[in-house]
Amino acid sequence: MQKNWYAAYTKPHREKTISHLISKKGIENFCPFNYRTTQPFLQTKVLYEPLFKSYVFLRTTEHGLINLREQTSYILSFLYWTNKPAIISADEINAIKSFSEHYREIKLEKIVVGIDSSRDDHETISYATEGNVLKKISRIIKVNLPSLGFAMVANTNDAKIRNREIFLINKNLPLHPQS
Repeated sequence: MQKNWYAAYTKPHREKTISHLISKKGIENFCPFNYRTTQPFLQTKVLYEPLFKSYVFLRTTEHGLINLREQTSYILSFLYWTNKPAIISADEINAIKSFSEHYREIKLEKIVVGIDSSRDDHETISYATEGNVLKKISRIIKVNLPSLGFAMVANTNDAKIRNREIFLINKNLPLHPQS
């Protein structure tokens, strides 16, 4: 059977625990984290929290999902699409990994996903990179994740965006090259 990426819905604040337990079982998994700054009373704090609240991504077979759900009490369910566990493309997982490594204070926006959702906004400049859409809107960079129904959005300076766009157009390489 073929291994695919799936999203496991966990109990609140159990993402790290689930990721650790799944790793012990030898199953490849990924729990993206986000840095967020807050300013409680006269001090800036940096919080390190899961990007997708109550979700852990894991790579296994569909049969492995059933076994994992029975063995782990912290997994409540899986993300479903048309009555089947939703398969998340490897390109989207790579985009999440790369985006979370290069940007801080990432925000998630819900996007409309339908069975025929292959259309794209033409109001902004966009580039297709490995199946994901990278959009530039002034100082904002955005990547759509249609299998999850979200878009990741981060603020950045124009020079970084411009350099990355030129690199993507000229080299046609992954979303975020190692600098």
